Amino acid sequence: MKRLLFALALMFIAGPASAADKLTVMLDWFINPDHGPLYVALERGEFEKRGLDVELIPPADPNDPPKLVAAGRADLAISYQPQLHLQVAAGLPLMRVGTLVATPLSSLVVLADSPIKSISDLKGRKVGFSVGGFEDALLGAMLDKHGLTLDDVELINVNFSLSPSLMSGQVDAVIGAYRNFELNQMDLEGRPGRAFYLEEEGVPAYDELIVVAKRENASDPRISAFIDALEAATQYMINHPDAAWELFIKGRRDLDDELNRRAWRDTLPRFALRPAALDSGRYQAFAEFLKGRGMIEIIPPVESYAVEVR
Repeated sequence: MKRLLFALALMFIAGPASAADKLTVMLDWFINPDHGPLYVALERGEFEKRGLDVELIPPADPNDPPKLVAAGRADLAISYQPQLHLQVAAGLPLMRVGTLVATPLSSLVVLADSPIKSISDLKGRKVGFSVGGFEDALLGAMLDKHGLTLDDVELINVNFSLSPSLMSGQVDAVIGAYRNFELNQMDLEGRPGRAFYLEEEGVPAYDELIVVAKRENASDPRISAFIDALEAATQYMINHPDAAWELFIKGRRDLDDELNRRAWRDTLPRFALRPAALDSGRYQAFAEFLKGRGMIEIIPPVESYAVEVR
């Protein structure tokens, strides 16, 4: 009886076992290999080990996740470094707290047998785009490097139908095609493509996919635990790519096709090995690029919109 009373006393002092801390994370798009570390962390229990109950939510509208975080209706969102600069300039109280994909994925793509061998060959050609304004800025920088301007090409909004519009001959090139997806999709369709990489053609390198939080919540300990879990998952993926793929498609068998397998292979070396690490110089350089292209008016201090959470 004394032992029982002692045990009960200890339970009373310690209080009830604490439940896992809930964390809602909005994805940037439908589930795809770009989200590998998130789902590998979930399936390996990396979030649970750190006391987190993480819910990953694909958005109904890919424009919504950062807005929902800024409004306090979600804890974190997967977003894009270029868009972060524009969103902060528009007044959204967002903070970069981690990196998922540490290199650009976007590129300018032509058909492999296209006569366009250099950016200079785009003169007089039709270029498809999906996101007005930002993709214009990227293309404009690439053209500038080769002595051309946007007036030298015909821009056509293909409404996210990038590879189909290129393969059908509607346009001669597309800007904004992901090198890990569209190139594989075109190859599988029997119309292989060829990419011009933005970071080799006048555009500063940037982080493609990042994790953003509401600025006032950036020091929330749940966030640093979340980023730690991403790092553990990414290390596992690098060491065990085949086993990690099986974890990624577990319960998501609709993703188990040749396109996603190829995208997994091509995305794997681009994941951030240190998701918490921040390259302030990279963010400063890209902000200066956007200001130079007329996309933002003021360059804020990097620490006002991007931090390392540990």
